[in-house]
Amino acid sequence: MAEKTLEPTAGQTVGPFFKFGVEFDDMHEVAFPHSPGAIVLGGTLTDGDGNAIPDSVIEIFSADTDGAVPTARGTLARDGHSFTGFGRTFTNDEGQYEFWTRNPGATDDGKPPFFAAIVYARGLPDKLHTRIYLPEAVEAGQTDALLSSLSDDERATLVATRTADGYLRHDMRLQGENETVFIAY
Repeated sequence: MAEKTLEPTAGQTVGPFFKFGVEFDDMHEVAFPHSPGAIVLGGTLTDGDGNAIPDSVIEIFSADTDGAVPTARGTLARDGHSFTGFGRTFTNDEGQYEFWTRNPGATDDGKPPFFAAIVYARGLPDKLHTRIYLPEAVEAGQTDALLSSLSDDERATLVATRTADGYLRHDMRLQGENETVFIAY
């Protein structure tokens, strides 16, 4: 008697996420750790009750420090020195995520630099898009169409905090009080 093989259904491709096909070596190292200009961007992903969301996927993409949009290949096979601007990571059991990356530069004069971020989490039928802005740029009054359209409280959900060691912390909340602003496309 032939052994029956079961294939994943279409419904099983939307969370909880399977690591196969998603994970690659050093995927959270957008910049080589401890290289000149490398920083850690990290935070926690929580639900509407403030509970950590484990096993979610977070992706970021950003310009390089000079504002140039990276065109280097090599995201899926990190070479240890090329900056491709793209990274992916999973949240751990405490909902924490972390990337090694660089402070992005502004892609347009006078506009605040930011990381584009995407969140995939259980219970979400579709991914969520947001941005993570550098605190120094926002404090200096730099703004763009998105930031200008938000209230102070909403704007605060998109601005990272600079840590004492120069890294960035940005917590994201999927709903409820202090819900992160997500962008509809």
